[in-house]
Amino acid sequence: MSATPDPAVIPILVYEDIEAGHDFLVSVFGLTSGGLHRLDDGTVVHGEVRNGDFPIWLHQVTAESAMDSPREAAASHGGLSVRIPDVDAHYARVKAAGAHVESEPTDRPYGLREYGVRDLENHRWWFSTPLA
Repeated sequence: MSATPDPAVIPILVYEDIEAGHDFLVSVFGLTSGGLHRLDDGTVVHGEVRNGDFPIWLHQVTAESAMDSPREAAASHGGLSVRIPDVDAHYARVKAAGAHVESEPTDRPYGLREYGVRDLENHRWWFSTPLA
């Protein structure tokens, strides 16, 4: 995986299919690839995407660690809020790619213009740009 300034927190998302999740996050959400780690047999066991200098790790589903994908979950426990330069352009691109958009870009009273979307395994994401 790529080197990074020492972030205080690195989010970890669990995927049944790390490679598909990684490729979706890069191609649809526009995050940068930090790479995929494979076992000798080719099985992907870890991935990384980045928003600027900030990494997000992609972890495999593992019973021994009690980690599961939210793919089939009826409700979510949380999600990620990601700052981007142009939320409206990002929204248009993500919507055109057919992602599951939950809310359109809206100016929020807390100083952000943001929208909500889910990735292919049902993780919740909010993309936002600070209001000027």
